[in-house]
Amino acid sequence: MRIETHSGEPPQPNPRRKRGDFGLADVLALISRERDIPIRLLVHVSRCRAETARARQVAMYLAHVVKGVSLTAIGSAFGRDRTTVSYACGLIEDMRDDPGFDAELDRLEALLNETREH
Repeated sequence: MRIETHSGEPPQPNPRRKRGDFGLADVLALISRERDIPIRLLVHVSRCRAETARARQVAMYLAHVVKGVSLTAIGSAFGRDRTTVSYACGLIEDMRDDPGFDAELDRLEALLNETREH
């Protein structure tokens, strides 16, 4: 699955889309908005600046942990191998030892859970 980056519009229902596709789109939209980074940079194949790379890792983590998207599907969407996604998830999990970072992730998780209810 590749994420369309040409518009900021939410994805429209498509009977052939997998359930996790919507979760990934929600995560990308949230991280793009919260970190002020265009979605096209979040899914770009290059590493980009450190803040963009970290935002990408956070998006991968949230897509997997909160939305339940598989590592393989996330890797495909971001143009990376599932082992890279696994590494990113482990890195972000380790960073949660920092209370400030953990609070920020809790806030992002709550925002994503709100989108699940609507």
